[in-house]
Amino acid sequence: MAEEYDLKRDFAKTPEPPMERKSGQGQLRFVIQKHRASQLHYDLRLELDGALKSWAVPKGPSLNPADKRLAMMVEDHPIDYGAFEGIIPEGYGAGEVIVWDTGTYAPDEEADPRFFDREEAVAEMRRGFEKGKLGIFLMGSKLKGSYALVRMKGKDKEWLFFKHKDTFSSETKDILTEDRSVLSGLAIDDLQSGILPPNYVDYGAPAKMDRKMRPMAAVSATEPFDSDDWIYEPKLDGIRILAFLEEGKAQLFSRNGNDLTKQYPSIVESLSKQPLSSAILDGEIVAFNEKGYPSFHVLQQRMHLTNEKDIAVAEAQVPAVLFLFDLIYKEKKSYAAAPVTERKRLLKQSILPDNRVCVVDHFETHGKAAYRACVASGFEGIIAKKRNSRYEIGNRSKNWVKIKDSHSEEFVVGGYTTGMGGRSSTFGALLLGVPEERGLRFVGGVGSGFDDRQLSELLPKLKEIETEDNPFIEVPPLKAKAKWVKPQMVAEVNYHEFTPEGHLRAPVFKGIRIDKGPADVEVTEFIDMTTATSNNVESALEQIEKAKHDTVIKLDRGEFKVTNPDKVLWPRSGYTKRDLLRYFALVSPFLVPHLESRPLTLSRYPNGIDKGMFYQKHWEHGLPSFVTKVDLFSNNEDQEYLVCDNMETLLWLGQLADLELHPWTSRTEPNPDAIGKPTIYTGSEEQIQESILNYPDYMLFDIDPYIYSGKESKGAEPEYNKKAFDKGREIAFKVKELLDSLGLKSFIKTSGKTGLHIYVPILRDFTYTQTRSAGQTISAAVMAAHPKEVTLEWTVDKRTGKIFMDFGQNARGKTLASIYSPRAVEGAPVSMPVSWEKLQDIWPGDFDIKTVPEILKDTGDPWKDILKAKNDLGKLLGLST
Repeated sequence: MAEEYDLKRDFAKTPEPPMERKSGQGQLRFVIQKHRASQLHYDLRLELDGALKSWAVPKGPSLNPADKRLAMMVEDHPIDYGAFEGIIPEGYGAGEVIVWDTGTYAPDEEADPRFFDREEAVAEMRRGFEKGKLGIFLMGSKLKGSYALVRMKGKDKEWLFFKHKDTFSSETKDILTEDRSVLSGLAIDDLQSGILPPNYVDYGAPAKMDRKMRPMAAVSATEPFDSDDWIYEPKLDGIRILAFLEEGKAQLFSRNGNDLTKQYPSIVESLSKQPLSSAILDGEIVAFNEKGYPSFHVLQQRMHLTNEKDIAVAEAQVPAVLFLFDLIYKEKKSYAAAPVTERKRLLKQSILPDNRVCVVDHFETHGKAAYRACVASGFEGIIAKKRNSRYEIGNRSKNWVKIKDSHSEEFVVGGYTTGMGGRSSTFGALLLGVPEERGLRFVGGVGSGFDDRQLSELLPKLKEIETEDNPFIEVPPLKAKAKWVKPQMVAEVNYHEFTPEGHLRAPVFKGIRIDKGPADVEVTEFIDMTTATSNNVESALEQIEKAKHDTVIKLDRGEFKVTNPDKVLWPRSGYTKRDLLRYFALVSPFLVPHLESRPLTLSRYPNGIDKGMFYQKHWEHGLPSFVTKVDLFSNNEDQEYLVCDNMETLLWLGQLADLELHPWTSRTEPNPDAIGKPTIYTGSEEQIQESILNYPDYMLFDIDPYIYSGKESKGAEPEYNKKAFDKGREIAFKVKELLDSLGLKSFIKTSGKTGLHIYVPILRDFTYTQTRSAGQTISAAVMAAHPKEVTLEWTVDKRTGKIFMDFGQNARGKTLASIYSPRAVEGAPVSMPVSWEKLQDIWPGDFDIKTVPEILKDTGDPWKDILKAKNDLGKLLGLST
């Protein structure tokens, strides 16, 4: 018998998922969708019996217990509807939909949320439905705490939805002002303006809890920066902690694996009460000074305590709080591969904050303002995290960047000087070093920043590890008498800078780090996020201008040799290898993101475009250290392909006279829409067919005019001519009309010659073979509508006078010239992306290696967000995976 939900919808028209009742596992889910139909309302949905029980709430949820919201019960919706965002076409429920909030829920019987026992929770919910009274405890990003759903007396569909008074209720806060989706970040108005929400990806991968894992670490930067691609959170001055939760039991471990569970009983108690059956959480334990600012100095008063009575006193006198900022594992699933924004969403909806455990909020895009606000509030600075970054277990990554108000680092203690005067009974200074292969490299001593208590407590600890052996590579140039210690203790020190001799200038002691060992110590290389890219480009340009034969170019990631920089590559235009290198340096910030993670086919012209070329897919020689490579199965064997992931590689390719850049349309990076697809590309044809490299990001249409100028030599391809380009442009607009009618968003660029390339970004749900089939269907439809102008003929002689639509480029290993790639024809033209609006007014000759850098400086990259605009072929073209 057909479900009521299905009977109300035409699935040939609506993008909504059809009904399919699914048995679930783990905690019950809830979702609240904001829906602008004939009237704006909110749809409350609760998972039960394989579907989502649903109510339309016209006025939306409220945090005020006095607000009793009408909730009209509607038909059950499928479980998959819980992640649906998009536009419902004319018909039932037409309008825009976003996921306003989502999370888990449980029956709220006697204030005992049953988040662990699914079977018991389901039984309680069924009983509540029979009575017409449901108490539910929500764990969402926006809504938390106890709510009620009560069926109105004598009514069948009419219920009341309201908040119970608890920690999370508020009589003043209007929660509806938070109007964006918790999944995509989009608002209803964004959908109406044409922005497509990405398909939700469940990044959770079944896994066992790894109790030996170590946290991800950040690099240091010199200045705060603003970027839409990053988020920003306060830099906390405390002890880094990984919290492990399992069946109501919590344990705390420092970054070097020390068990700190017994030292913070209040935090452990709070974590143990969280509605989580299993989790690994990342955070920082912090104590506050008298001004309410985080203070590592205050925290030290309890860091070293081991006696239960002393710890109990410290709990009252020096209370500590665990600030959580990441979730790596939950309910038998690893979320390490999820973007940090998704992990933060899951964390926020998983934790009930109290006075011992809370969740760190973050700032969007405005890093400089976040930095100023955090420093003014007493924090050390900020941590910037790349929005799409994974959790790199145990690694220090440039995807996390710390920017502090003052320089502070950890150093290994290698000795101390005897005290004089008022310190004659303790010590004068700690002698500090950085581990190197031969031993500790001395970086100076620190004698300021200690109070009397610290001096008295540290001296016996130093005496315990005294040794006759000097741990430093050389004897430090000291005036005071020194005593050596085994290099086991780590001190954190503020300092202004390093002197030219490599010593600390103006060091001030902050504290001893019990959460770090000597192996964790390294002097961080500071990077300038605001100028690093531009400085690297400027350095490259300066060296390129001065380059002579066999000049070594030295850049951030390494060096390479330039040979014959003045060799002419485009003879009649006079453009040289130096011109090509200059162009690659200038456009690298725009070009490299489109090449990252994609195998490359090189088109090399070592003696210029008139003197022969060769394709090179596989590299058999030594490579510079900055060049990324990928091994994959090709031509019946495993071969090594190159990938261009940075400016240095791009310039090195220029040195090889790789005039044209031909990347694959598939890539090795799984985020965000190919999590779980195999990443083994070697061994056999079957292996690569199963792998992520067999799932392209784009469906392509190569608009190739076979309209001749009359000046071509016999058998030659049509030359660059206006008549051919005008006809190709006309057909491109007709292709766009068809794509628009199918709801497919498309992008266009010049080929750099006479043709045009149309790119349709797609979710990586379909293989090359399936994508080619879709491209062929669309191309055939265009030809059927315009048979006198368009052809799909593979025989060149039969294409004359027509536009050849080459859908055959949708094949693994076949490539088109990249966006911003130069072309090996006179004039050094460039394959240039343009907006559909501007296509009517351009000519391919407008774009060459001289003009494009200036154009990009003014306009930016029109394809910057192309991978955020992906189309779902499965829904729109009826294909299946």
